[in-house]
Amino acid sequence: MSLTLGRPAEAVFRRLTIGDTALIAAMADRDSGDPSFSHLDTRTEALVRIGVLVAIDAPPSSYRAAVDEALLSGAQAEDLLSVLAAVAGSVGSARVISAAPRIALAAGYDVEAALEEMEPLDGGSARYGGQTAPGGRATRTW
Repeated sequence: MSLTLGRPAEAVFRRLTIGDTALIAAMADRDSGDPSFSHLDTRTEALVRIGVLVAIDAPPSSYRAAVDEALLSGAQAEDLLSVLAAVAGSVGSARVISAAPRIALAAGYDVEAALEEMEPLDGGSARYGGQTAPGGRATRTW
């Protein structure tokens, strides 16, 4: 069965355009077990959801389920980075910078902790782009 539930895609778009809340609720119900609302494989759907989380500047806790699902479905760290690259032009650098450590943490890598453990490269205070890191944390000079 397909997303259109036996109806032409145009009919479904028309129902969505007029705000058919029953159709929208059925599409949003991920627990229904109804696979008819997606032609995407599990990995791709999880990566798309991560892209949406980046776009809405979701809190760190929101990334766990999507990243777990993506990784369990065969995604690699490079795929997670590709999501950031794919949405960067649309969401802007601030959203990408905000999302990067959240995605990494959800994938099991605590970037901020790793940065704190780094030795300053110049023997003094760590600098990034000519500025001391917030909170005095050591950061890499790029």
